[in-house]
Amino acid sequence: MEANKEITKEKMQKSFDSMLHQYSKIRTGRASASILDDIKINYYGQPTPIKQLCNISIPEARMIVVQPWDKTTLADIEKAILAANIGITPENDGNVIRLPFQPLTEEKRRDIVKSIKKISEDTRAFVYKHSVKADAITQQVFENDEAKVYGVLYEIKGNVASSLQFTLTDSTTHYFRGAVYFNNRPNNDSIAPVLSYIREDVVRMMETMQWK
Repeated sequence: MEANKEITKEKMQKSFDSMLHQYSKIRTGRASASILDDIKINYYGQPTPIKQLCNISIPEARMIVVQPWDKTTLADIEKAILAANIGITPENDGNVIRLPFQPLTEEKRRDIVKSIKKISEDTRAFVYKHSVKADAITQQVFENDEAKVYGVLYEIKGNVASSLQFTLTDSTTHYFRGAVYFNNRPNNDSIAPVLSYIREDVVRMMETMQWK
């Protein structure tokens, strides 16, 4: 049983790690260096992550500055950023590359919510695929635009190692994941009353979360 619990935890971890990576690529009006994570530069014939070739800084809330250690790579870096299609036009002054983030429009806010919902659904599908002992998996999406808190609560029905899983993020720099595990053999009938109270606490926490 302990082995099954560890396998389930490992599979859940993979799904949430994937979700975090996808969240980090959602572009909002706030600068986040994570949008450059997947960009690689052809450096002496080798595809090299951009962060290994540059100093990346965020001097202000809506600006990323990319300063290469080797200025001869500046044009290649600019080309790679354009090819990555991250939705930002690089500004090359011959020394550094600036990536300005525009304020969010209402349409863009709606697009962000749609993207988060899609990522959440993809993660739910992954969880369902690998939770072979689950009878059913439901999800509840939490959205708080004012506090920039977005999350998903998963309820996994059946005799499984973890009946509640949840994530919270601002889609740029913060990510919080939680899971409820019982240190005994899962039995849905016996833990249902306790789980109901725990769920209320988890929902309250998700609804009142604030980033510092």
